[in-house]
Amino acid sequence: MKSMFIYLLGAILLLQGASCRESEATPAANNTFCLTDTLAKKIQLATVISDTVKNEIALSGKISANEDKWIKVFPVVGGIVESLKVQLGDYVTKGQVLAVIRSSEIADYQGQLSYAESNVKMAEKTLASNKDMFTAGLATEKDVVAAETELEKAKADLKRVRETNAIYGARGNALQTITAPVSGFVVEKNVTDQMQYRVDGAQPFFTISNLDEVWVMANVFESDIPKIQTGYDANVSVIAYKDKVFTGKVDRIFSMLDPQSRVMKVRIRIPNKDYLLKPEMFAQINIEYNEGKEQLPSIPAQAVIFDKNKNYVMVYKDKCNIETREVELYKTIGNTTYIKSGLQAGEKVIAQYQLLVYDALND
Repeated sequence: MKSMFIYLLGAILLLQGASCRESEATPAANNTFCLTDTLAKKIQLATVISDTVKNEIALSGKISANEDKWIKVFPVVGGIVESLKVQLGDYVTKGQVLAVIRSSEIADYQGQLSYAESNVKMAEKTLASNKDMFTAGLATEKDVVAAETELEKAKADLKRVRETNAIYGARGNALQTITAPVSGFVVEKNVTDQMQYRVDGAQPFFTISNLDEVWVMANVFESDIPKIQTGYDANVSVIAYKDKVFTGKVDRIFSMLDPQSRVMKVRIRIPNKDYLLKPEMFAQINIEYNEGKEQLPSIPAQAVIFDKNKNYVMVYKDKCNIETREVELYKTIGNTTYIKSGLQAGEKVIAQYQLLVYDALND
């Protein structure tokens, strides 16, 4: 009986030991982390690339209309502004009436048109009469040819006068219409209702500009002049749209410095979708340039996680193989972060919803 009891006690202890070993092994198996299907669809991956390190210069400036797309509208005859149809800032379409002018010169051109039309009618009647007389033997062929020549001259003169009236926008009652030669915004207006003017005035009545593309005129201090070249990328911000960044490229570097402010002007072209940028808006400009020839691994800035005074990224290999890796940052320029150590080109990091993965993996 005693030996039987000892045997049973040993068997129980062996079973308990096996149970403990199984229970210790179970949590280790449960520690394996895998992305859920839902989270796997939400995350975005970014490939680490080796890129030339860039730097940036912060400048100030203002928005300007593209002068290459300016059309200045001058009056072609003197007179009085009968009716003004548009105001500063209005959008106009090609052919739209901008102003109606009453002019004595237009009245003269309209008189010439009436006279030319009468001459054509008279020449047509003369030709018809000469043809009838030639048929009846009362006129010679020379008379018919002369009448035909006079009719051609009258028609040519009528065509010239009509074209002149069309150029001047002449219409009835000594009125001239000034129309928009192109579609765009009225960015300058130097005319008012009932204004009397002479045609030799230096200022245009209207300046129309297409604002599909605008210029940013940036001020560059002497110390930054060597850092800027044409073709460099530029990010532009304005007060009106604080959360929006407009992108463009350095298009021209002016060689002259302003004698008062001691700055050089740099022109940046920017597509102006929805016409959000208006001439004379103040702008803040960041121009990116190559710091040198050094290349470092780069990733989207949003992929970096700062925790416990250290920087981490989530290195992705597959949905069940994700590594939390500490990295040393070199610098962040715009939306790009350059990595001094901790990553190699070609690796993949999680660039969106990385905080959810980080918390789940490191809790």
